[in-house]
Amino acid sequence: MPTEKKGRELITLLVLQLDEAFNRKSWHGTNLRGSLRGISEREAVWRPRTGRHNIWEETLHAAYWKYAVRRRLSGEQRGTFPLKGSNWFRSPGPGVPATWQEAVRILETEHRLLRLAVASLRDRDLTRKPGDGHTSNRTLITGIIAHDLYHAGQIQLLKRLLRG
Repeated sequence: MPTEKKGRELITLLVLQLDEAFNRKSWHGTNLRGSLRGISEREAVWRPRTGRHNIWEETLHAAYWKYAVRRRLSGEQRGTFPLKGSNWFRSPGPGVPATWQEAVRILETEHRLLRLAVASLRDRDLTRKPGDGHTSNRTLITGIIAHDLYHAGQIQLLKRLLRG
């Protein structure tokens, strides 16, 4: 039983880190959800330059990769993301949510679903490599945590450029 307890402790820690990177207070400062606080629809679609991503696109990109990691962890079939396409979604464009609030809701929903998928894992699942992949579940989870923080930083930078 000590191994099972240790595995649950690691899963509990991974869920905590997932939440800290997304919407829980942590030592590092602004998390992904916090970086979106107070963003207007006009600000969400602002681009620093033609061909560069905006906050809306960063948000849906982060949501998509939460979905992709969850799908790999759970073995879920492709095609269940709420938007058609993958990775980057033009804002607002064909198939993209009509409002900024809907885009944020997609991100929040995908985080909640990913969190549930991680919390349901067993310790032995962490070393498993889903499908024909070369990456363990633990590496996928720590990667999506880093991904959230990376994009939180990008959004913070976009806000600074926009607001001066």
